[in-house]
Amino acid sequence: MSRQVLTITLNPALDHTITLPALGVGRVNVALDAAQTPGGKGVNVASCLADWGVPVMVSGLLGRDNAGAFVSLFEDKGIADRFLRLPGSTRTNIKLVAQDTRDTTDVNLPGVAVPDNALPLLVEQLQHLVEDGQIVVVAGSLPPALQQAGYLPLLRELKALGAEVVLDTSGDALEQVLLQRDVLPAMIKPNRHELEDWVGRELPTVAEVAAEACRLNQHGIATVVVSLGSDGALLSTRQDGCWLASPLPVTPLSTVGAGDALVAGMVAARHADQSWPQALRLGTAFAAAKLQRLGPHLPPRAEVKALLEQVQLQAL
Repeated sequence: MSRQVLTITLNPALDHTITLPALGVGRVNVALDAAQTPGGKGVNVASCLADWGVPVMVSGLLGRDNAGAFVSLFEDKGIADRFLRLPGSTRTNIKLVAQDTRDTTDVNLPGVAVPDNALPLLVEQLQHLVEDGQIVVVAGSLPPALQQAGYLPLLRELKALGAEVVLDTSGDALEQVLLQRDVLPAMIKPNRHELEDWVGRELPTVAEVAAEACRLNQHGIATVVVSLGSDGALLSTRQDGCWLASPLPVTPLSTVGAGDALVAGMVAARHADQSWPQALRLGTAFAAAKLQRLGPHLPPRAEVKALLEQVQLQAL
């Protein structure tokens, strides 16, 4: 498949990652390091795809006042920039990484003000960007102004255009989509907690996660991928059954963006016409590689391939 993958990010962010020896609540913390990188789930996916050599373009809504870091990233990686520019500044997300526990604490600021005509303009833009059968990744949260309409207008247009949609969102935005059978995407990627929110109960075992993922297949979503943290990642498809990828033994520098890297790896494999189990293997390798990097970047290709050789799959 030679056509570009398109990612759409409606609520991008500048990720300000601060590394601390330990996070002390209610007291002064002295940082070891700080870095600011362009982020947002669709931006992260696109960046990893570009690192792997997959042709990719990005769209969505971006504040023009602080777009420079995004523009530099896209130019450096050869990513086609189709973001609509809005007045004002893209939000900043503060990520506090504690070295002692390896935990990340997120403080997400509100997004840029979105004018009423922004979503219709974006829907119209899709008619010029999307071809039948093209992979389109719709990812991330929604800015406040778009939470009522949600992703439904975009997904309806993408379905009419024949796109193969991968949706990675959570909470009300995900529930809104799952309740509308006419806009169901080809693939979703909740984590375990997000899947638990949808089903309304805890899913402590892999078997219970697999059963709920299978129900979503029956509901009309062909492929469901669930990231399970220390339990790895689970794939459930109507075509290739259910598979579990074991986690790789890597020491994480930061968990930020690992789920986005998982999506990127799976999309990269599907773009290369590989099977879903092969996609799960590559996605797992991408996620493990990303754990050892700050910012939306993969390590050199040889390192990712070395991790790929270690991924073990189990049919469930």
